Amino acid sequence: MPDESARPSAVISGSATGIGAACARHLAAAGLNVVVNYTKSAAEAEATAEACRALGVEALAVQGDVAVDADCRALVAAALEAWGGLDVLVNNAGTTRFADAEDLESLTKDDFDEIFAVNVTGAYQLTRAAARYLKAVGGGAVVNISSHSGFSGIGSSMAYAASKGALNTLTLSLARVLAPEVRVNAVCPGFVDTRWMAGKLDETEMAAFRARAAEIAPLKLLVTADQVAEAVCWFALGGRAVTGQLLVIDGGTHLTVGKPL
Repeated sequence: MPDESARPSAVISGSATGIGAACARHLAAAGLNVVVNYTKSAAEAEATAEACRALGVEALAVQGDVAVDADCRALVAAALEAWGGLDVLVNNAGTTRFADAEDLESLTKDDFDEIFAVNVTGAYQLTRAAARYLKAVGGGAVVNISSHSGFSGIGSSMAYAASKGALNTLTLSLARVLAPEVRVNAVCPGFVDTRWMAGKLDETEMAAFRARAAEIAPLKLLVTADQVAEAVCWFALGGRAVTGQLLVIDGGTHLTVGKPL
């Protein structure tokens, strides 16, 4: 039997479904034990953890809200207690509020506070909790899941776009202060074919949106969660000379500046 404590390990926030779940599976396939984090989706988190176990590693489903510092520290502690160390952190947990950009009354201070608490402060708190342990392994990595919205200002809401712009800046700051032991990078997807927009569009609208997204993209494709996870794994496990990078993953849609999605 392999010594599970000798395996590298990862914490992936917000990983019950979507991009986070894909990251957990890809890291598990690469041989890492994983902490699958969720806030409310307990059943989905356990299903993702079980999918990781089926790949031959250990996986824990751990509840926690990254907006709460104590929960961030508990997520890191779960990995340490189970496996004695931490090698990779993926800050994937995110939230938004869909709001019409043309209506400046559609967002409140509370909306900004809640979105920034998860998308920015949560990533900072979880990285802070993990930093000393990532440094201890001598080659740790942090990968932030940002968004092309952080460059374009286009997205589900201005508050969301602003939070991702802040996360991009945070990525650069952390890359400076955690070097040389820890590399910090971010992936910045455009539209990804997950359930993220399920609360905004019905099935017919979603089908039309998918078709338009694929039509506009120069590569004529919809980005999948697995494609984002491939890049996350490269940043986490490869790219040993790469830090402080913001990688756009959108099928080339950012090139279509005249008719943005």
